[in-house]
Amino acid sequence: MDEQAISRSIPRSVGLLGSLSIAALAVVGLLGAVDGYLLESSEYLAPTAGVLVVTALVVGGLIALGARSKQWRAGPYW
Repeated sequence: MDEQAISRSIPRSVGLLGSLSIAALAVVGLLGAVDGYLLESSEYLAPTAGVLVVTALVVGGLIALGARSKQWRAGPYW
């Protein structure tokens, strides 16, 4: 199967649905954080913030390593 046939077999609405799902999960998570940490005093606010920072740094580092790779978009997935 050539590349054009593969890209035409997946409708664009699937990507939009995925993006909307991720956005909805982010909103639900943000509402949960506001409800759990900001409206009520919590002893877990500092550890949670630390975990979020470390996670963002690890994910950002992995993205940077992948972007510097010579085979960035050479794989069959792209």
